[in-house]
Amino acid sequence: MAEGSIRSVVVVGARVMGRGIALASARAGLKTSVIEPSDAATQSARADLDRILERSREKGELDEDAARATRERLAWGSSYDAVGGADLLIEAVPESLAIKAEVYKSVAPRLKPESVIATNTSSLSITELAATWDRPARFVGMHFFNPVHRMRLVELVRGLETSAETLALAEGAARAMGKETVVVRESPGFVTSRINVLIGNEAFAVLESGVASARDIDKALKLGLNHPMGPFELVDLVGLDTRLSILEYLHRTLGDRFRPSPLLIQYVKAGRLGRKVGRGVYDYPS
Repeated sequence: MAEGSIRSVVVVGARVMGRGIALASARAGLKTSVIEPSDAATQSARADLDRILERSREKGELDEDAARATRERLAWGSSYDAVGGADLLIEAVPESLAIKAEVYKSVAPRLKPESVIATNTSSLSITELAATWDRPARFVGMHFFNPVHRMRLVELVRGLETSAETLALAEGAARAMGKETVVVRESPGFVTSRINVLIGNEAFAVLESGVASARDIDKALKLGLNHPMGPFELVDLVGLDTRLSILEYLHRTLGDRFRPSPLLIQYVKAGRLGRKVGRGVYDYPS
């Protein structure tokens, strides 16, 4: 399969990242199937994407015909049978090696020999994930950013056995979706997660020590360092449990400077996981 020859994409997982990736794929003109076992997650995703498309139409970013065509390119289901014709399968399930490996085990017998699997992991080893499949050369990392329809970057992560052809195909898909790319040699946390979690973790340490309030810390980084979002606004969007999982992995692999903040751990234990539950560092009334 040559670069740029992708015509069909399957996204596994319809939660925040999966639905955003599916929308980017469909808007790029690619036939896109979304596989999600949870009916509630599927309904939430469809409603969310309808809202995004409507806002884009209101802002003049696309017309009614383009919005309709995007919806028509999206298919939704709960069965892995839909993966058979996929040129590219993008897995966007939770950051767990066991969960991701189970997905690969389920989809592998159904994929074409030339199909590529991409994982949207923000920190896990591409080589280790690829080893759970019998075609590691056809496996690559495609790290999208939230919200996918606004964020321009995709980190392309090459594992030990990722082929040049696979990397080129993933880059072609990302560019078709309107994204810029950087190529990263596999390393825990890649580039963005590795740096960003340190900023966020230090923000929790500053908050815990009483140096400033959460809102003032966010304001300081936005106005003083020109960050588009404050560290607490961002972690509430990403999910405190997701951030903690990444820090724990980086702590194990890269050492003590990634030790999670005790306050972050406390928030997660209290169930304050961010926007998705209505409460994180900040409260989000329904």
